[in-house]
Amino acid sequence: MVAQHVQDTVQLNNGVNMPWLGLGVYKAQAGEEVEQAIRFAFEAGYRHIDTAAFYANEESVGKAVRESGLPRSEVFVTTKVWNTDQGYDQTLRAFEASLKRLGLDYVDLYLVHWPVSGKYRETWRALERIYDEKLARAIGVSNFQIHHLEDLLAHANVVPAVNQVEYHPLLTQEPLRQFCREHHIQLEAWSPIMRGNLDLPVLQELAQKYKKTPAQIVLRWDLQNEVVTIPKSVRRERIFENADLFDFSLSDEDMQRINALNQNHRFGPDPDTF
Repeated sequence: MVAQHVQDTVQLNNGVNMPWLGLGVYKAQAGEEVEQAIRFAFEAGYRHIDTAAFYANEESVGKAVRESGLPRSEVFVTTKVWNTDQGYDQTLRAFEASLKRLGLDYVDLYLVHWPVSGKYRETWRALERIYDEKLARAIGVSNFQIHHLEDLLAHANVVPAVNQVEYHPLLTQEPLRQFCREHHIQLEAWSPIMRGNLDLPVLQELAQKYKKTPAQIVLRWDLQNEVVTIPKSVRRERIFENADLFDFSLSDEDMQRINALNQNHRFGPDPDTF
């Protein structure tokens, strides 16, 4: 089921609905910059905001959500536990601090930000408790490779609902995508537009063919691969442009051409060495 509208959702493995498209706020400045970006996003129809303790802008995200006038149930808010806060007790404290900064009663999705060796199992146990206490509607992981997921699944009571990873045409992570699909873990893309490195001839050609921007081609490719995507921007025109994905479809042949661009190239850290 490919998204047809900016507010279309995918049903996660626990029945919670998550919008296919969201706004990422990594490196967006706390205060007016983040708040204004979220106002633009809501105006453009987004209902999904992705932050993290590490981004140091949770207060601003919470404020923008509370002041939006939208019912809380209509906005999907994700945050994440940072590496230095991992472990059972530390994670519970970190979550409480995130919730307080956000000024919300619950989050829609809480993620383990990175698979910190020797800690992520205990961190996950804390997330399961947070989930049991209904303080997070869904829990998941970020930057987990197949071997991390296999290890976690062998010890977990709750299967992660989401795995948020670096995902784009130069890093298609096909084995991971298939693994997540088989285990009903929703894949989500961070850095989907490759930090602006969009000058690949295939993307330029397809942008002309479909009368779209290279970024829109890539975001549409995400959606047609059934990957949730959270492009980040603080500029109104870019936020609106990134949501303008629902009046065209990439052909199967063009999807394959983009898939074939994979070089296993990361713009961000490698989860195994981070």
